[in-house]
Amino acid sequence: MNKKKFTLYSLLLLCIVLGSCKKFLAEYSQDAIRPTTTADLEALMYSDAYPYNTPFDTFDLLTDDIQCNGLAKGNDNLPVAGYSDILQVGMGMFKFDPQMFEGSSTIADRANVYIAYYTKIKGCNVVMDYLDKVSGSEASKNAILGQCLFLRSFYYLKLVTTYGKPYSGAGVNPEAALGVPLILSSQVKDGGVKRNTLKEVYDQVEKDLVKAADLLQNNFEPPTTFRVGASSANTLLSRFYLYRGLNTDWDKAIAYASRVLTVKSSLTNLSGYYATGFFINQGIYLSTGPEVLWGYGGSTTTESNPYFPSQQQFYPPYAVSASLANLYNRGDGVNTGNEGDLRYKTYFSTYDNGGVFLFKSNKAPSNVSYGGKGLRVAEVYLNRAEAYIKRFIQSGNAADRNAALSDLNYLRRNRYDTRNKAYVPVEITDGAALFKFCQDERRRELCLEDGHRWVDIKRWGLAVTHTFIAASGSATQHVLQSNSNLYALPIPYVAFLNNPQLVQNPQ
Repeated sequence: MNKKKFTLYSLLLLCIVLGSCKKFLAEYSQDAIRPTTTADLEALMYSDAYPYNTPFDTFDLLTDDIQCNGLAKGNDNLPVAGYSDILQVGMGMFKFDPQMFEGSSTIADRANVYIAYYTKIKGCNVVMDYLDKVSGSEASKNAILGQCLFLRSFYYLKLVTTYGKPYSGAGVNPEAALGVPLILSSQVKDGGVKRNTLKEVYDQVEKDLVKAADLLQNNFEPPTTFRVGASSANTLLSRFYLYRGLNTDWDKAIAYASRVLTVKSSLTNLSGYYATGFFINQGIYLSTGPEVLWGYGGSTTTESNPYFPSQQQFYPPYAVSASLANLYNRGDGVNTGNEGDLRYKTYFSTYDNGGVFLFKSNKAPSNVSYGGKGLRVAEVYLNRAEAYIKRFIQSGNAADRNAALSDLNYLRRNRYDTRNKAYVPVEITDGAALFKFCQDERRRELCLEDGHRWVDIKRWGLAVTHTFIAASGSATQHVLQSNSNLYALPIPYVAFLNNPQLVQNPQ
């Protein structure tokens, strides 16, 4: 596709997102802006439907994985010039301010994922609407359709878990509770679009993902981890059924996770990536690692953003919380018992001046490409283990308990230092205790990665307590109550400018 033609496609997409296309279409002939082949559509899909180069906040500042340290300080314990204002950025989220997106509390532009995801959804819709109008093989068209259905479902699941309440949350009626507007065509509609219910959104995501998995299985083998295939769709389906959380969903989560693990089951063995001197081998940070299914971007803490200074000699204003750091059996006298969890050493950047943690490292070998956004095999094991445990709690079937422990112990065996000491498998018989252990293991493994913790907090009905340290040094406590209205984040005010039918979430 030539540069001029590609630019016209992008302008067409932009005008669809922002408003009327009449003026644009009047200035350019239809022949000049229309894709004519599946190759044209693929190029448009890669640029405007896939999420690359688009910053998405994962809302880690809302979780218990992050703590506030006050002003950014250097090794001399003095404020660092140019970084004192970082404390203010993200303050609204960290303090659970209902006005966090209204401009009264400073917030990063990346937190406006509402507009960002809908822009990508428009890209998916444009590509799918053109499929019947271009030349190319049926298999090529099905491959494009499968990828676009997956991507649109991925964005809608992100949207509904950000701006809607948890599907199976306490007191939530999915047939009445508001989700997000479903826009399934690139046709521009005047007058705005109403929010669909949680059930309508989840039903659409399920329908599209099931179809995507089938189309991708039969028509497309991703050439790299930067493209989605059937295993990506099956992984997202296993995640979807955990998020929906109906009693009938556990069987489905297990089935789809098992489909993935039949094809790709290897995990990164962290012991194998440490040299004799216990220094990590610099040659292993590849997006083609053994457990990467799909990678599309860096974590909130590794991408360029105003929350975390990149200079590692600083005490940052926001850092990995002590409650998260202390979850690891790391062999230094904290949380002892089966010491040697290499994730503590591998996943975080740390300091010599007091052990302050900055962020989850973008060099963790088990991590997805560029450090934190995508799909990987570790999540699949955790999804299946949780579903097994839920089923065990329901039925008391010991086979489900054993299957869950098998998945959890396999993951942990690949994360512990086994060079000089054998890993000791965890054995838990009580259902509630096993579920709590699985929750903690999920937090240890997936922390600060693609927004997992924020969704988990909501679907499990957890409370979060934050202590904010102001520039003056004064500390104030802020609590997100269990099943809070803020589980459904406020829709950014800019979204209402182009859609008068939107209804804000109650706070």
